[in-house]
Amino acid sequence: MNTSERLVESLERLGVERIFGYPGGRVIELFDLLPESDIDLVRPRDEREASVMAEMHGRLTGEPGVLAGQGPWIGSLGLIGQMEARLASSPVVTITEASERGAYSTLAPYQQSRGDYGGLELPKILDAVTKEHWFPRTPTETVRSLQLAFKHAVAGRPGPTAVILDGDAVTEPFPDESVPPVWDDETQTRTWTAAPTARDIAAAAEALDAAERPVIVSGNGVHASGAYDELAAVAEAYEAAVVTSYLGKSTFPETHRLAGGVIGSFGHEGANRLVSEADALLVAGCRMNPMDTNWQAPDFIRPDEQTIIHADIDPRNAGWVYPADVGLIGDASESLRELAAAGGSGNDWAEDRAREARESFHAPECDSDAAPILPQRAVKEIERVVDEDTVVTADSGNNRFWLLNYLQVPAVQTYYGSGGVGGMGWATPAAVSAALATDKHVVGVAGDGGFAMTMTSVETAVEHGVAPTFVVLNDTSLGMVRQMQHAPDDIAGVEFHDTDFARVAEAFGATGVHVETPDGLGDALADAKTHGLPTVIDARIDRSQDMAATLQSSFYASVGGLHE
Repeated sequence: MNTSERLVESLERLGVERIFGYPGGRVIELFDLLPESDIDLVRPRDEREASVMAEMHGRLTGEPGVLAGQGPWIGSLGLIGQMEARLASSPVVTITEASERGAYSTLAPYQQSRGDYGGLELPKILDAVTKEHWFPRTPTETVRSLQLAFKHAVAGRPGPTAVILDGDAVTEPFPDESVPPVWDDETQTRTWTAAPTARDIAAAAEALDAAERPVIVSGNGVHASGAYDELAAVAEAYEAAVVTSYLGKSTFPETHRLAGGVIGSFGHEGANRLVSEADALLVAGCRMNPMDTNWQAPDFIRPDEQTIIHADIDPRNAGWVYPADVGLIGDASESLRELAAAGGSGNDWAEDRAREARESFHAPECDSDAAPILPQRAVKEIERVVDEDTVVTADSGNNRFWLLNYLQVPAVQTYYGSGGVGGMGWATPAAVSAALATDKHVVGVAGDGGFAMTMTSVETAVEHGVAPTFVVLNDTSLGMVRQMQHAPDDIAGVEFHDTDFARVAEAFGATGVHVETPDGLGDALADAKTHGLPTVIDARIDRSQDMAATLQSSFYASVGGLHE
């Protein structure tokens, strides 16, 4: 058995069902073995799409998504998904190589990226993005590095890791015995869950018991931990209203009696006011970045007047943005489980105020029959096909803010958005990955700019027999940037050619539909849910609807507006 064979064996033992990647360089040594293994290769049209698919797999399942490909392209195109994974806490394991050429490596051969003069330095590139990376030089180091990559990807705060294969070690024989030894894969990758101290739990429970207006801010850490039941238990034990960050959307059903919506600069006004009115805040798995905190508007969160309990897996994050009165350091599931069991109280405030806050999910424009379709109404048509067995993926730009405001999700794990690094082009490959990983109906939503970046992922869906629905909210422009203009043509590069995405879909072997009315969109969405092929719905929206002017919160406006 050589090292490549042993690596594939490790991947099988660790339960890897699919690799997202593109053949090239010495990674071909692994790809050559996949047809005889239990692992499927999902090969989209480029490494960018593969990296997003791997990131979404990790985010959705909690198990590392595996990305593989040649070093220069994993360190360029493939960085998109790895950056998102780092900032959205998604477990990803990248397997790549440095395109070494043996004795020629010091002479700057074509594509060489191990760091010699005249070439690229892939380790430095990956060091800037991953939690950890390894560049092993022997067979035993290579297998151990892969094991550690899986361990570190999920240990503590999840994120991306990488193994850079040595050009020779991957084909050398793997020894039966070695010193130091290579332990079995399951043992070496085992992790343990951290939990807060009993003293901190007691202090947090006391603060929530004493609160008259308790509010929970649920973040992406609840997704990462899978702590959905524990979050609901705490909300009901302490009768606390629940709002979410953007990345935390769908950690709590937005139809629940205690749900208050999404906070932030382009979040719900009702949710933001809930936080401002609270006398105690439990922040669970949320770092409270500027978009969440309305760029720290002085009247939004006030540590001198509110009790703040911050639960986070990373001790550096608790009390980072706002001073915390209590820190609960540990996995969100452990912190919330212990907190739910430690106390409980009631109040006459939370349920009524949460009900009022949920009114922000609707606006008069949501009922408009105008054509082109108002984006608010388009979201409500999407909402009609979303149930607990649906996953919505949202791209970057205006579309995601229309979605987070007007798509009221009925269950957990029904909405995921590009919000770590926030790159355009995320939603379409993410939708394909979600369809491969689950039996759920998947709806990917993007603007025409973002969809065009990665629309070849539609072909990947066709090839692998999954049938997501892709909704293109088409205003023939970079809508968010266009709306920053002070006058027409004030900013270069915002207008696009009017592309017929329905015909593009048909060229990929999918179904394509062009719609210009709300009823047409509703019918197309309903039909797509029953199709055996992917469907691209090219929906023409009213480009005059100004997202920032419509959705920016009053708290955000108080600090001057558009920083995004």
